Amino acid sequence: MPAPALSDDLAQEAAAAYRAAGNKATNETATRLGLPYNTYRSRLKVASDRGMLLDAPAAMPGFRVSQVSTLPNGSQSVQQKPEHGGPFELPQGHIVKGTSTLVGPDGSKIVEWIKTSQDAVARDLALQAVVSALKEDLPRAVPVAAPTGGNAALLNQYTVTDLHFGMLSWKEETGSDYDLKIAEQLLLDWFAAAIKQSPDAATAVLAQLGDLLHHDAHASVTPEHRNVLDADSRLQKMIRVVIRTMRRIIAMLLEKHETVHVIMADANHDPAGGAWLREMFAAFYENEPRVIVNSSASTYYVIEHGETSLFYHHGHKRRIGDVDSVFAGKFREVYGRTKFSYGHIGHLHSDELKSTNLMKIERHETLAAPDAYAANGGWLSGRSAKVITYSSLYGECGRLTITPEMVAAVA
Repeated sequence: MPAPALSDDLAQEAAAAYRAAGNKATNETATRLGLPYNTYRSRLKVASDRGMLLDAPAAMPGFRVSQVSTLPNGSQSVQQKPEHGGPFELPQGHIVKGTSTLVGPDGSKIVEWIKTSQDAVARDLALQAVVSALKEDLPRAVPVAAPTGGNAALLNQYTVTDLHFGMLSWKEETGSDYDLKIAEQLLLDWFAAAIKQSPDAATAVLAQLGDLLHHDAHASVTPEHRNVLDADSRLQKMIRVVIRTMRRIIAMLLEKHETVHVIMADANHDPAGGAWLREMFAAFYENEPRVIVNSSASTYYVIEHGETSLFYHHGHKRRIGDVDSVFAGKFREVYGRTKFSYGHIGHLHSDELKSTNLMKIERHETLAAPDAYAANGGWLSGRSAKVITYSSLYGECGRLTITPEMVAAVA
């Protein structure tokens, strides 16, 4: 708790003792006052700021003496400035991020600035509270009849990542147009083609590996580093389109597959968006036993399918070269029970496959067009998304790679 302000009486007492000692601050004077020397000096500083050590009148109410100059004729010039504010209080929901200090030639502190930022933990807790309140009244999906004839040994993983709904790309600058409307139609058309061409597996995984939304708030910047983004639309419109699109996709998957697992991975562009998507869809489908939404607050996810284990992470915390040990360590029981293990990440918008002593790790391209930053920076990765089919007995047994051009030709 901040210390109370020094009373004028105590400041006057220190000033009077200073004058009695011949305008000197001595240890003897402090002892006579019954004060530690540093406390005595502190009280003299307050007395000086209040104009109590001057022959001239004291500082005006609400002001402090900032400078005293002796003129050639022997009189004093007194400069006054507004008093400092009260004790600093940290704004609610903020944490101290750092300090910046102005020092004098002798190394003494002249003034210090305290830098604060919003407490990420408090922000996330507040978001979770809002989501919990909202989902109480969220309508629930009505269960629908399951299809028959699907191969129980097979799982189709529909792998999409870095779709960046709400991003704006101009063909003349980046090579392809992309906006909210294009993103929605492209993704729906891709799923229509992928579902039609994929094997009749009993199980599906909607593996949405993160960065589904281009930005996470009304300001079109990345949440952590505040990088300015090329944005197409308003936040609420983006949310409406994303919810509509994902609901349609899950409905399409339910027409083909008996069970649908939903992964909405945490990522760097939309950490809050990923949180409310997981919570909202978990609540919406809680009465539909055929839809299993992974609502874990972790940034790593797993699905076990017989002898096959499938791991998921966006790729913003761990990359292709070191994520395998995290998967195996976090999900050691699943990893220990299975014979074939596969990890999937996104984030860099490019394809790469790496086999390690633990598992195969694959990084995936995106269907989205590049933004100006990627195009002008020379990151010229391809555009595609994959359906990978896994056997419960033998691991991966097939895959489809479908590009935007192929989708357009089918549509």
